[in-house]
Amino acid sequence: MEDIRKRAKQLLEAKTVDVVIGYGEGYGKKVKAIFVRKPEDADKLIYDERCTQNIGVYLTKHEVKHFGKAAIVASVPVMRTILQLCSENQLKEDDVLTLGITLEGKFLEFPTYRTLENFLANGVQPLTESDKELMAKIDAMSISERWNFWTAELSKCIKCYACRSSCPMCYCNRCMVDYNQPQWVSVPSTEIGNIEWHLMRAMHLAGRCVNCGECGRACPVDLPIHLLTFKASEEAKINFSAVAGLSMAMPSTLSTYKPNDKENFIK
Repeated sequence: MEDIRKRAKQLLEAKTVDVVIGYGEGYGKKVKAIFVRKPEDADKLIYDERCTQNIGVYLTKHEVKHFGKAAIVASVPVMRTILQLCSENQLKEDDVLTLGITLEGKFLEFPTYRTLENFLANGVQPLTESDKELMAKIDAMSISERWNFWTAELSKCIKCYACRSSCPMCYCNRCMVDYNQPQWVSVPSTEIGNIEWHLMRAMHLAGRCVNCGECGRACPVDLPIHLLTFKASEEAKINFSAVAGLSMAMPSTLSTYKPNDKENFIK
C-alpha cells in the first residue's frame, strides 16, 4: 500500500521513529518481516493478503528494542498484541507507533494506545470459517473422543517449538521446558511429553492469546494447536469476561482473584 510506504518514509526522514517493522518480499512469493531504518528503503514495504504473520512477536526482542523508537505495520491481531504486551508491562506507550490496517484493508495511524483501544472496541477479527467448523466438531465430541483426537494429533509433534517462537505472548527469556534441573517436561517427543507441553502452553496463554493463529501456521506438521489457545481464550471470556488485547490495563486472568468469581468450571 502506497500510504504505508509514504508515511514510513516521512517518519524516518523526520526521525520520529528509528525503525519501521513491516512486511517485505521473501522467497518463492512468500513474505517476510523487514526492519526499515532508512527512508529510501521504505519502498520495500508491502501489504497484501499474504501478510498474515503476527510481526508483533518482534516488539519484545532485545535486538529490535535496541534500534530505538519503532513504528509497526499492524493488522488487527498485531494491534491486540501491542495492547496486551502493554498490559503486561512489556511495552510502554512511547515505544511503538501503530500504522494500522483495518479488516477492510484501510490504512489508519494510531498515535496513542488509547486510540487503539477505541478502535478495537468496535470489534476484532473473527475466526476463519475452517477454524470455526473444526472447533464446533471438537466441541461436539464426547470427552473420550476429544482425548483420542488430541492424543493422535499431538503425537505428531516433533518438539521444534516453532509455536513458541512465533507467538508474541511467549516472550520469556527462558521457557520452563528448557530447564533440565529440574526437568519439568520431557525434552524428546513422547506421547505424554507432547501433551504436557501443549496443554501447559495453552494454560499459560489463557486470557492472553490474541487469536492470531500464528502458532498453527508456524507448525511444520500442521497441527491445529492454535485451537487449544482459542478454546482457552473462549473459556476465559465465558468464565471471567476476559478478552486479551483490548486494553492496555488488563489484569492477568489466571492470577487475579475476586470473591464473586464463578466456580462452576470446577468439577
